[in-house]
Amino acid sequence: MPMSAVEIESMIKEALPDAEVTIEDLAGDGDHYRAIVVSENFRGKTRVQQHQLVYDALKGNMGGVLHALALQTSAPK
Repeated sequence: MPMSAVEIESMIKEALPDAEVTIEDLAGDGDHYRAIVVSENFRGKTRVQQHQLVYDALKGNMGGVLHALALQTSAPK
């Protein structure tokens, strides 16, 4: 069963409480999402480190229940 956008957002916000999270279902199938995540926790981290924080927040669901996630991360401006 695919993950819902609400579940994805909730898991990210649980791990990164200050995050502004926008989730978009790219294909309308519940399997392909885009997430834009802005968090102060990303400041000073490389893009890879930022993405790893988000993947960690998803607790191993990436590549399984959550098939594809286009990810855009940044610190607040």
